[in-house]
This record gives sequence, structure tokens and C-alpha cells, in this order.
Amino acid sequence: MFLNRRQFLGASAALSAFPKVGLAAYPQLVAREAVQQIAPSEFPETPVWSFGGTVPGTEIRVPQGGRVQRQLSNALPQATSVHWHGIRIDNAMDGVPGLTQDVIEPGSTFDYDFAVPDAGTYWYHSHNRTIEQVARGLYGPLIIEESDKPDVDRDLTLMLDDWRLDAETAQITNDFDNGHDLSHAGRLGNIVTVNGQFDPSYEVRASERLRLRLINASNARIFDLGIDGLTGWIVALDGMPLETPLEITDRFPLGPAQRADMIVDVRASASEAASLVSFERDGGFGLVRFDVSGPGRAVRTGIAALPPNPLPEISVEDTPLHRMSMQGGAMRWLSSAKLGETELSGQELAQLGRFWALNGYAERPKDPFLDARLGETHRIEFANETAFPHAMHMHGHHFRIVLSDGSLGPWRDTVLLGRGQSRQVVLVADNPGSWLLHCHMLGHAASGMMSWFRVT
Repeated sequence: MFLNRRQFLGASAALSAFPKVGLAAYPQLVAREAVQQIAPSEFPETPVWSFGGTVPGTEIRVPQGGRVQRQLSNALPQATSVHWHGIRIDNAMDGVPGLTQDVIEPGSTFDYDFAVPDAGTYWYHSHNRTIEQVARGLYGPLIIEESDKPDVDRDLTLMLDDWRLDAETAQITNDFDNGHDLSHAGRLGNIVTVNGQFDPSYEVRASERLRLRLINASNARIFDLGIDGLTGWIVALDGMPLETPLEITDRFPLGPAQRADMIVDVRASASEAASLVSFERDGGFGLVRFDVSGPGRAVRTGIAALPPNPLPEISVEDTPLHRMSMQGGAMRWLSSAKLGETELSGQELAQLGRFWALNGYAERPKDPFLDARLGETHRIEFANETAFPHAMHMHGHHFRIVLSDGSLGPWRDTVLLGRGQSRQVVLVADNPGSWLLHCHMLGHAASGMMSWFRVT
């Protein structure tokens, strides 16, 4: 059990009515209110916001090279939008209000239609008032399937999230502008779920081989993960296959918005259980339980890499370097930063709910951080000058981590940096448009850590 069940008290909430929507050329994806059993079963249901009536939202699966076509219908009391996280997408479909599209007002619709060049594990989520709307449940999995699928018995998507529920009402706490959260580690919940459930379980057979697609949908929580009763390999990160599968011999981190595909074999015996484990300060806790029953499968040996995606060749030689400094936050407060072209003191910024800055700007600046020509290669050095970790996410592109010896590490779209840490990434600007670059600790983005780059 991850948390004390006795912390959750209160009354249930009714499902809110939502307006009828007309026929659409594309399949409907309705953003609406719903209720769901977030806390353990002996406690009331929790009002949530959802895509399609459940959290996570409706799973979207399409083949590599196909198209995602959905009409977003907004039946919520707030304007919203959808960002398709990790996909090298047409810029007009990226879902960022004020940069690639207007917000979708309550009662309105927007047609999303785009090609998906890369197989892998991705997700979609709201990108308007994101700190609130994602915390209320506005997200879902987006799975792009390879034509040459790995030899597994089952393919499971596991979306990890944490929720902050009021102890008396079991409702999501409405403190999204909490200054302490915004200026510290972000909005951390008091209960953890997988696929919207507390302590879920799946029945498996001994020696069964599973593909587990892990997606961290939380606002700010960094999961420190491990496996028990399972052996296996990490075969992809942020949707992109690893050239050589990485055997899981220890725990590994998964930051907000990051994904990890694992292929694991069940080693627990019949009537035992295997687990995906989260390691916390006071020990390891099971997030998902795999109950072993029935006759065992034949034991497999070895693992093959997933087929690579059509990514560009990349090199760090003679590549321009751009530095992005992450500044501010508690314990290393901003002395000053710019809003637009106006320089404000740290105290003035704090009064406006701005506690962080990227390269001296406490909001998305007028001019791009990087102005690249199509096809150019660029390096970025992310320098975390703050006392807290950050998960820096680039829209529309994947990049490669530059390792300490100068070699190139895995492809990612979100890089996790610890306090005081610097990391370089290198990318080919192969997708034209104006693209967001921000911290995916969503409270940090809302309070200053937001920039952008342009590819022309």
C-alpha cells in the first residue's frame, strides 16, 4: 500500500452534465467532467476532468505512418487544447495556445489531423491552464504501433500519476496557484495511481513476456522505479528505441512527461506476485501488482532491439552551442527577470506568481531562444542553477543526450536535470515552425519556465 487509506474521507460528487455535440467528420474526443474511483474503493469517487469520460482518456492507437484524426469537443467550463506529446508533428497541430493555435472555448470544437512518422509510446494532454487541467485528469495514451512488433504475450500501457485529494471531501484540491508549490518542487500529490486506479493488479502467467509502456503523467513527481519478481530490459525511452536494450539491474528515474518501454519476463511463481515498484524515502512500494496464476509459458531467452525510427543522422562536431540557464525558485530567489521587455525585481515577480526564469525571462519571450534554419544541427546546454530538479521538454523534435565523454546517448524529448546539474543535448532542426521549450514540472512552467524556438 502506497499511502495510508485512512487519510481519505468525504462525500461523493455527482457527474456533471455536458452539452450534446453534433456529428463530426472525425471521431470525437470529448473533454468533459466525470467521476472516478481515484482513492481506494472504500472511499468516495472523485470528480475529474477527462477525455472521453475516464482517466486516463481514451487510448488512441494507430500504425506507424498513419494519421491521428480527432475532433476535440470541449464540454468543460474552461477553454482547453490538446498537445500530442513527443510526436514530430505538423506545427499547426501541436496544441499550444498563443503559439500554434487559439484556445478551444467551451462548447467549441477543433479538428486535429496529422501524420505519425515514429512508432513508440506517446501521450496527449491539455496545454491550456496545464497545471490545473492535467492535475484534474486531462490526458491519455497515444500508441504508435510498429509493423514489426516484438515477440510478447501482452502489451500494457501504464500511466503513472499522483493526485492531491482533500482529506474531507476526496475532491482534487483547488490550490493550483499555491505559491509554495510554484516556487519549490511543484504540485506533489498524496496518492499515486496507475491508469487512474490505486494499487491495480493484472493476472499473468509464469514466464509470460510483457511489454510495459510507462508514461509519467504527473505534474511534478519524479518516480524512482524498479521491478520485483520480473526480469527484463528497457527497450525505448520517450518513444524512441534504444540501439541496445538496457538490462534492468537497478532502479531508474522517470521524470514528468518521460516514457520508458520495458520488455519483462515474469519470474514469480504461481500464487505469487510480481510488481512495478516505486522507491520513496521510507522504502519501496508496489505501484502495480502482477498476480501469477495458471500454467506457465515457455521460457524465452534474449531480447532483440525494436526497429529504429527514421531519425536524422546527428553529430556534435562544429555545432553551435546555446546555453539555457534555469534560474530562481526557493533558496535561490530571482533578483530580477524580464516580463516582455520590462525588468522587474524578484519581489515584484513573486507578487505576480513568477518565481522562475529561463535566460532572464520569467515568461515566454518575444524573440525565440533559438532561430534555426531547417536541417541545421544545434547543441543546447541546459544549466540548472536552481535548488530543484527540472524536466526540460522540446516540442516537435527529439534530441540526443551528449554524454560526459562526448559520445551520443539516447534520443529523448524531455531531459531531467538535478539541482546544479548541466547537460548538453544535440538536435537536428528538421521540423519547421514555432515550438515551445519549457519545464514539464507544470507549476514551474506556469510561473516562469517557458521559452520557444523557431525552425524556418
